[in-house]
Amino acid sequence: MSGALPLFPLKTVLFPGGPLALRIFEPRYVDMVARCMRGPNRFGVVAIREGEEVGAASMYQVGTTAEIVDWHQEEGGMLGILATGRQIFRLGATSRQPDGLYVGEIELLPNEPPQLLPPEHVPLLALLKRVLEGVPLYRSVEPSFNNAVWIAARLVEVLPLGLALKQSLLEAPDALTRLDRLAADLAKGQAGS
Repeated sequence: MSGALPLFPLKTVLFPGGPLALRIFEPRYVDMVARCMRGPNRFGVVAIREGEEVGAASMYQVGTTAEIVDWHQEEGGMLGILATGRQIFRLGATSRQPDGLYVGEIELLPNEPPQLLPPEHVPLLALLKRVLEGVPLYRSVEPSFNNAVWIAARLVEVLPLGLALKQSLLEAPDALTRLDRLAADLAKGQAGS
């Protein structure tokens, strides 16, 4: 499946099933949210390669569709939304509309089927459980602690990793590759401390 999708370039990476809380104040994104709520209710979250969240940005070529699941008006006129990641996509041609909103042609990639966590990665599950306790945003997310795909995605979202590393893990071929790389990187970090 493919088609045009409004894009939200951010300095973060979102995976299917992951929560994303945004405070929206720029008119282009307020309009985008309004259009999403009246239509298919999807927009694309793409990590910024160069640039800033406000203004022009160069984006990576792989992102995740997001669906708005809740919203509220904040003080000062800001709009707060909660979105959930749905499906990874490859970004094709992009254009920037007169209001500054990016729109991109996307190709949806198949979601990974669930798979059991290999025994060698049980320590990563223990780490994830500890980290999630301190992240209120994830309290509303239904855990899937026996699914390696879910575990790998949540680890990449919540660990304090550089954006380029998070993006490369989003682009990795599968969850086991992500877990292997995370375990190796964490072991290197511990060996150096």
